[in-house]
Amino acid sequence: MAKVSVQEIKELMTATGVGMMDCKKALVESDGDMDKAIELLREKGLATQAKKSGRAAAEGTVAAVVKNNAGVLLEVNTETDFAANTDAFKEFVAAVADTIIESNPADVEALKACTISGGTTTVDAALTELAGMKIRENIVIRRFVRLEGTIASYVHNGGSIGVLVKLDTDINSDEVLAVGKDVAMQSAALNPAYVRPEEVPAEVIAKEKEIMLAQMAEDPKMANKPEQVRVKIVEGKVGKYYKENCLLEQAFVKDDKLSVQQYVDAEAKKLGGKISVVDVVRYECGEGVEKKEENFADEIAKMVK
Repeated sequence: MAKVSVQEIKELMTATGVGMMDCKKALVESDGDMDKAIELLREKGLATQAKKSGRAAAEGTVAAVVKNNAGVLLEVNTETDFAANTDAFKEFVAAVADTIIESNPADVEALKACTISGGTTTVDAALTELAGMKIRENIVIRRFVRLEGTIASYVHNGGSIGVLVKLDTDINSDEVLAVGKDVAMQSAALNPAYVRPEEVPAEVIAKEKEIMLAQMAEDPKMANKPEQVRVKIVEGKVGKYYKENCLLEQAFVKDDKLSVQQYVDAEAKKLGGKISVVDVVRYECGEGVEKKEENFADEIAKMVK
């Protein structure tokens, strides 16, 4: 029998919203495998789709910049939120975003070798100076994406979440970007795993069907129904999965009588043309990054020393 830690139980509770004892039992049953524990809780009907907030948050910011028919989504991490809120850090992030737009580097390493926008040194040299001389914290350029075309953006809560939306349209109007921003806000708020049903891998749907059948087996009202009836019910539930996990199928947050796709189509009709969502990229600051946890008293003692 696997021994599980308080931290593992807390992590599973955060990821699923399930109570402590049920989380502990699932971890013990799965021999400490977090993904398997989530699956067990879902099969028992105790948890829905696992939250995607990642294990622990790092500090920093997500910036979204659109210029000259190009858009950039950039995440830069720091050790503390205090450093992330300094003018020096914000100016560095803005300059790095402009560098990506202007130089179109292939990846973070290529970006570091570029001359920083508005300066004479490389991005890497500017980062080293900022980290070592001004902020005195570790700073990491974690990731970025650059899209070209008609690009809308949205940044939530000063940089905790950022979204870029690429649109295909024949309408030349700022109102198109307003539609794109609404789509970006939807993505920021609900964090769907996919943009459209066609993007969901076949193995994911197969696994969902397996879990749904397991849930029925736990339900006394459903367990005695013939297998072919349960399979048919599951097929109907797949549509609900798409509505929960695919952005364009979700109920639009500003008008839940419409799906996001229906909202986009209705706005395109009003504007006398077409609008289609090509791509959506969402970054949440610190998502999936481990942050070192220390005892507060020990941390104070270190500072005193």
